[in-house]
Amino acid sequence: MLIGYVALVLHAHLPFVRHPESDFVLEEEWLFEGIIETYVPLLTMFKGLKRDGINFKLTMSMTPPLVSMLRDPLLQERFDAHLTQMEKLLEMEVERNANNAHIKYLAEYYAKECKHVRQVFEHFGGDLTRGFKQYLDSGNLDIITCGATHGYLPLMKMHPEAVWSQIEVACQSHEDNFGRRPSGIWLPECAYYEGLERMLADAGLRYFLTDGHGILYARPRPRYGAYAPIYTESGVAAFGRDQESSQQVWSSEVGYPGAPEYREFYRDLGWDADYEYIKPYVMPNGQRKNVGIKYHKITGKGLGLADKVWYDPYWAKEKAAEHAENFMQNRIQQTERLHGMMQREPIVVSPYDAELYGHWWYEGPWFLDYFFRKSWYDQSTYKMTHLADYLHDNPTQQVARPSQSSWGYKGFHEYWLNETNTWIYPHLHKAAERMIELARREPADELQQRALNQAARELLLAQSSDWAFIMRTGTMVPYAVRRTRGHLMRFNKLWEEIRDEKIDAGWLEKVEEIDNIFPNINYRTYRSL
Repeated sequence: MLIGYVALVLHAHLPFVRHPESDFVLEEEWLFEGIIETYVPLLTMFKGLKRDGINFKLTMSMTPPLVSMLRDPLLQERFDAHLTQMEKLLEMEVERNANNAHIKYLAEYYAKECKHVRQVFEHFGGDLTRGFKQYLDSGNLDIITCGATHGYLPLMKMHPEAVWSQIEVACQSHEDNFGRRPSGIWLPECAYYEGLERMLADAGLRYFLTDGHGILYARPRPRYGAYAPIYTESGVAAFGRDQESSQQVWSSEVGYPGAPEYREFYRDLGWDADYEYIKPYVMPNGQRKNVGIKYHKITGKGLGLADKVWYDPYWAKEKAAEHAENFMQNRIQQTERLHGMMQREPIVVSPYDAELYGHWWYEGPWFLDYFFRKSWYDQSTYKMTHLADYLHDNPTQQVARPSQSSWGYKGFHEYWLNETNTWIYPHLHKAAERMIELARREPADELQQRALNQAARELLLAQSSDWAFIMRTGTMVPYAVRRTRGHLMRFNKLWEEIRDEKIDAGWLEKVEEIDNIFPNINYRTYRSL
């Protein structure tokens, strides 16, 4: 007897990284790695499940920057060249390791994987969003949106027009790309503040995701904790993250991805190979980088990278099946326990970054595939659902006001506002004030209209929470600083030129080509609410 629900939610997001002004920018490979290791494996999993008669249900956010990059012809062309380089290197690896049976086996395995990626990429004409859309249309995926550029909304609330633009531009972009408005939104960084739900309702959104304690500390206290959504007074539902199921995957101590059988992320051929051999496949300046070919497994805790031993996909896949079985059994026990206490059907909401599955945890897509199959065939306790279907089937829920929260360190805003990144906010707030001022203008001609729209793009791109996050983590900091300053400088130049009615048409055209996200943007979304 079905006595509960389990909803997996994947957040597919990358910051907008596109540099037509340069022949090579390392950060563009974030997208290429995501395609090879996460997005194609997910599409492959979906196809296999449907082929085998499994009517899977999954909620998946696809953020506007990611969708824009996946659909961009320049990045598609550059990905094709990147994949070609990887294929050439793997051909060399098979030949170089002719007398090393295990490495030859791994190189042949990766070569086969690359061939499959190319087949999927070419099948969809280079546009993988077409693949995801077909599962949205079939009802298997509930594809939802996020902030337009993943802006951290609680730190923008003093300018409601800026928050509204992050929401409305995202919904418009979703409609442009998927043919319909989104039903829900993954709040950027799951960050919520009281009153945000009114804007979500105005945008036509039915629900949002926030962290578990945003629900647990709602007013009044929800009777069923985070195991049932609450309706806000605006009519928009809020779903909270389940800590128990999340920890089993995320935790560095007890999480599945740390198993010794799994592939080691930090050991890569780009650093292991002889320099002269690998030189044609690293950066143009000769500096080494990851090339995506990894021959070692985690092996065991406490070992240095030099102590890792050879990886074997066969045994890793066996471990992924074992972990999927364990995850299923834990959800059965959790559902039974919660149903006994609640005397109603609980919903366990398990949200994760999509890139965890495949990119960071190579075996993650296998784990998901096994979990969907086992949940379909091997248990009758819970029903897999996506969040839109759940709300349709369970329209009556408690009304409460969620608590301010995020899924960052300590559960609030500290990760995005600290000594490493606090300097950016006075500039972002001033730019928001100027954009709200610009939004009151009526353009005198097409050139001014283009400049106003480009100013809105530059502000949105500067507001991306990814830059503050990178500054806090200490990785790729110069790039994050450069991107923040660059977008603000472009915005301020546009503001001055619009104000003085002296627009540099040639410069504007170049900036439109570089930052070409949101082709249908309307700067009037910044008009006073």
